[in-house]
Amino acid sequence: MALFVQKFGGTSVGSIERIEAVADIIIRQRQLGHQVVAVVSAMSGETNRLLALAHQVDDVPSTRELDVLVSTGEQVTASLLSMVLIRKGYPAVSLLGDQLGMQTDNLYTKARITHIDDKRIRQELRHGRIVIAAGFQGRDSEGNITTLGRGGSDTSAVAIAGAINADECQIFTDVDGVYSTDPRVEKNARRLDTIGVKAMLEMASMGAKVLHIRSVEAAAHYKVPLRVLSSFNPDQGTLVLTDEDEPMQSQNVSGIAFKREQALISINGCDAHPVILADILDILAQKAIEVDVINQVYKNCGKVDYAISVPSLELRQALTALSKNSAISGAQMTSRDDLAMLSLVGTGIKTNASIVSQFFRVFADENIDVFIASSSEIKLSVLIERQFLELAVRALHATFIMADE
Repeated sequence: MALFVQKFGGTSVGSIERIEAVADIIIRQRQLGHQVVAVVSAMSGETNRLLALAHQVDDVPSTRELDVLVSTGEQVTASLLSMVLIRKGYPAVSLLGDQLGMQTDNLYTKARITHIDDKRIRQELRHGRIVIAAGFQGRDSEGNITTLGRGGSDTSAVAIAGAINADECQIFTDVDGVYSTDPRVEKNARRLDTIGVKAMLEMASMGAKVLHIRSVEAAAHYKVPLRVLSSFNPDQGTLVLTDEDEPMQSQNVSGIAFKREQALISINGCDAHPVILADILDILAQKAIEVDVINQVYKNCGKVDYAISVPSLELRQALTALSKNSAISGAQMTSRDDLAMLSLVGTGIKTNASIVSQFFRVFADENIDVFIASSSEIKLSVLIERQFLELAVRALHATFIMADE
């Protein structure tokens, strides 16, 4: 007998008909003798509806009261799913965040999980009940309702799986797994049977939306195997392997991920002092502006040029904040907002000279300029003109994915 945590997102529970289908997925596991904790999101569109109501009352509503309001969406789904299971003859109980023992900090609308008291969950499982957990929510130390922000239900599910030592955390979505790249860009993208958790972290950070990065971080932290499945076709999927399950010394390309909307800030002629870069990054951090890549070039005249990539939506805010920094007031600052970040992701690829050379050969063969390049143990990234993004994705896919088949 295994213990599974199954998470169902908004589209999977978007109607009573879909909730009935989700109940059947859970029942199949029970019929096989397994225990199930199901974590549910609000029905698709419900959170947006509640947020719209809040903004009709106040343009800037209290974040505490927002959490009280939007957490009701998951409560509705959990109770409805429990009702369906009970009607079908399977004992079930719905539990809200505080009943689950989900403790968080008090950062409303984007709280972080601090601890899970698993006593109630284990008690219900011992009594033979299917636990239906309201995702996305918890309670702070003073008993206030909190919500976990984007990807919160996925994060709830992984954290619960870690707390109860589940054999697997299954994330049910509207897609049937993790693909080698976005199928909307490359029609030959293939579903991956497995992917390492580190590679999945990189894919998620680069915009692969099938799993939110916080849930992948939680899986890495709790060492929980994740499986991505479709609630519409639950017989296929992708297993995200923990570090322990990944083959040692493997070198392979998992996929190609990208961020379409990227901008580049160039700051030329700065004094060659390390405090300046620290100041630049402090300014951007204070505005919560994400920095993907930093490049610095020392000149013989004692000056330094910096190139920093930021999301396009945050370019104006970044330029305004940096323009007020006296340390770079004598430097020349320019920007461009027509770029995209593209990454080749896989285990051990940085140390494989053949992969690195092939990677850059693709851009040379397609006559695509590379503005910035960076690498880590499992990622090679470049900043290129946005107009060439889809061409580059298809060329890389043909070189590294299709060629291996």
